[in-house]
Amino acid sequence: MQTSAITEVFLPIALGVIMLGLGLSLTLADFRRVALYPRAALVGLGCQTLLMPGVCFAIATSFGLPPQLAVGLMLLSATPGGATANLFSHLAKGDVALNVSLTAVNSVLSLLTLPLIVNFSLAHFMGEERAIPLQFTKIVQVFGIVLVPISLGMWVRAKRPALADGLDRPVRIISALFLVLVVLAATLKERDQLVTYFQSVGLAALAFNLASMAVGFVVPSLLRVERKQAVAIAMEVGIHNGTLAIAIASSPRLLNDGVMAIPAAIYSVIMFFTAGLFGALVARRQATSATRTIGA
Repeated sequence: MQTSAITEVFLPIALGVIMLGLGLSLTLADFRRVALYPRAALVGLGCQTLLMPGVCFAIATSFGLPPQLAVGLMLLSATPGGATANLFSHLAKGDVALNVSLTAVNSVLSLLTLPLIVNFSLAHFMGEERAIPLQFTKIVQVFGIVLVPISLGMWVRAKRPALADGLDRPVRIISALFLVLVVLAATLKERDQLVTYFQSVGLAALAFNLASMAVGFVVPSLLRVERKQAVAIAMEVGIHNGTLAIAIASSPRLLNDGVMAIPAAIYSVIMFFTAGLFGALVARRQATSATRTIGA
């Protein structure tokens, strides 16, 4: 398959299916539920939209990343949490309802925050002449990528709940497959220099991933958010929507730069291992605490 076909046809379809799957699991109640625990929701949103872009900027700068890779990492930091965060949160005994709500709200907020962060990154790392103005058309394109398929999934959930339940599992499986294919497509597109790129941004991506998980868990804990909700926030902040970042970086109508997709592709591989390890450690610690409580 030619590169143009991958970026213009496959990526939008893949992202659409993934976002549709996310929408099938959402209802309007998920947005309203934020009001039930505003403290945890605000802390999670603050970590995701305010703290992590700053942390990512510090990492990109301190590692001395090449401009395109630095912008790609910043683009990743601006994306909302991935749908996979819900699964890992469930396995780690986190508050999955909070995950769903944060994903829903973050997906809407990203319509504004993502273009702002990307524009800043382009201007800072690549010079003013490369900055893309915050045009209405760009916002509309991001809207189409993110919210249209999510809204369609939510509509199916609201109008045909039985159909949504039936589609949920196969769409999740297809989404996971598409995620793997998207990462492969992004890496194969730049395969000639993949080793060089991995050496340049691999450690930075790992550092950002570990920092995301740490900030997502430690900050809520320090602010006395319940442990179950802190676990959910850690997963939400640590598992970014790499597919969205790859699609925006690769799309000819948006950034049209395959190199900028590399950080998200590498991060998408790393996060499964770190999230799995974090979830296992948290679940084990909770089980140990419960055993001690029963024994006491």
